[in-house]
Amino acid sequence: MNRKFQIFVESLSHSPDAATLQIAMNEIAIAFDLNRFAYLVSPRDSPAEVKLISNYPSDWTSHYLTNGYDRIDPVIGRVQRTTEPFGWGEGLWSKPLLSRENEFMDEAAVFGIRCGFTFPVHDESSRFAAVTFAADQCPRKFRRCFETHQQVLYLLAIMFHNEARRTLAPSRSVAGVLLSPREFECLKWAAKGKSAWDIGQIVGISRRTAAFHLDNARMKLEVRTIPQAVALLAASKRLNP
Repeated sequence: MNRKFQIFVESLSHSPDAATLQIAMNEIAIAFDLNRFAYLVSPRDSPAEVKLISNYPSDWTSHYLTNGYDRIDPVIGRVQRTTEPFGWGEGLWSKPLLSRENEFMDEAAVFGIRCGFTFPVHDESSRFAAVTFAADQCPRKFRRCFETHQQVLYLLAIMFHNEARRTLAPSRSVAGVLLSPREFECLKWAAKGKSAWDIGQIVGISRRTAAFHLDNARMKLEVRTIPQAVALLAASKRLNP
């Protein structure tokens, strides 16, 4: 197992995209006799953009994301309320499910997802993030794996999240310069003709703070005006559509 763990760590560090991250997690999950896994994350700066890396059936994951099921998924609901790993499924829920949550679980069961255990991962970059190992049934062996290897699996979850966060992050590079999430966001709105006051209203910050981020972006890009910074952003988009 130590060798497999080492291979997992090495694979993460050399994963350029979500597909290779999925392969790495799939292999380590199999080493623990865990067949299905899912990593779900909602970035704090793009709350509507939920991202998923999983070996669940693709029909289910597409259906899940298309319908915004993270809003009714009782597992994700609990992820947002706790930092502790937990089991879920029949006989494992901490409280009775709502009718819409039961309907959701009935849909998931059609795709062989009836129970599992989940590791919440909380940091400043995410509204929520979690690694889940699931199964069609939860026999004693499956539960024993959670009880025996909980600390190791939690470590795997944190490591996977840290690497996935970097891999899945949208490019904020402009003319070879990496901007902060807020600087990039403000510059994008400026490119749409929005003033600092407009940006503040849209983003939920003051006009002065929006102007501060725009000025930081301008200085990082080494230009004299915001329109020049916007021009560099447009050029970057043409080069990297």
